[in-house]
Amino acid sequence: MMLTQTRLAPNARHITKSLTMPTIILKTLINAPIERCFDLSRNIDLHIQSMQHSGEQAIKGKTSGLINLGESVTWRAKHFGIYFEMTNKITTMEYPNLFIDEMIRGPFKKLHHQHLFKTIDTQTEMTDIFEFTAPLGILGWLAENLFLTRYMKQLLVVRNKVIKREAEGA
Repeated sequence: MMLTQTRLAPNARHITKSLTMPTIILKTLINAPIERCFDLSRNIDLHIQSMQHSGEQAIKGKTSGLINLGESVTWRAKHFGIYFEMTNKITTMEYPNLFIDEMIRGPFKKLHHQHLFKTIDTQTEMTDIFEFTAPLGILGWLAENLFLTRYMKQLLVVRNKVIKREAEGA
């Protein structure tokens, strides 16, 4: 079985770095209805499957199925050899076009993830706008610029490949 790589729109093949907050923008085209893509993107079980390399688990709050507006989930995962816990809450939802999850407790100073969906012909364009700030001031800024932004982008790319594969039934 061959996986199609996550495709980025030509104007979105970048990571925006600033002194305040790195922003990762990914666009993925999926051959599936918008509603299916939207639901798979908020499916906790599929998220766990996509992050199995880090042993990620949902340990509190909504721990399986589809997460909805106002609900939160606490994740536990191992990254860089260290276990982290992070609680994210769905703060905005406009079915099937948009939802936003934000970290309310965890290792980042700030994390804000917009999930946008739109139909283009017979495909769904799934756009992630992922903004985060590492803690620890200048040390956090160095981590963002040396490795953390690339690492976070790779996590999103892997996640999107799993969503695309599941949505397209491959």
